[in-house]
Amino acid sequence: MKLNSLNPAKGSVKTKKRIGRGQGSGKGGTSTRGHKGAKSRSGYSKKLGFEGGQMPLQRRVPKFGFTNPNRVSFKAINLDTLEKLAAESKLNDITVETLVSNGLAGKNDLIKILGRGELKSKVNVSAHAFSATASKAIEEAGGTVTQL
Repeated sequence: MKLNSLNPAKGSVKTKKRIGRGQGSGKGGTSTRGHKGAKSRSGYSKKLGFEGGQMPLQRRVPKFGFTNPNRVSFKAINLDTLEKLAAESKLNDITVETLVSNGLAGKNDLIKILGRGELKSKVNVSAHAFSATASKAIEEAGGTVTQL
């Protein structure tokens, strides 16, 4: 045993200094908060988006236009996607549940069928909305359109 290999017993030395427990602790007085200012005071919490007095990003970025709070947002699915799904799964009926289970939409999404691509297979489709070209293409292929 040598002096340089001596260690205190396990658990006898505290590693974390307790702050605010008097001058003798070495972390008394200001308790590591520094002198004065908002951060030194109890109950301090900075406002959301506060950037130290610099003009916050929220106020620097120009704002224009209008956001409609009542906007109805649809998950768009095209005819070529339906054709691919019908060919792979050999389905006659495509419902919202089918689209959700195949990962094409979320369970809370409103689904709109759009007219991109071709539909060759005869498929009965039910969804929340259809474009005019999509419903026409589905009916021309021999399928039916059911709006939920």
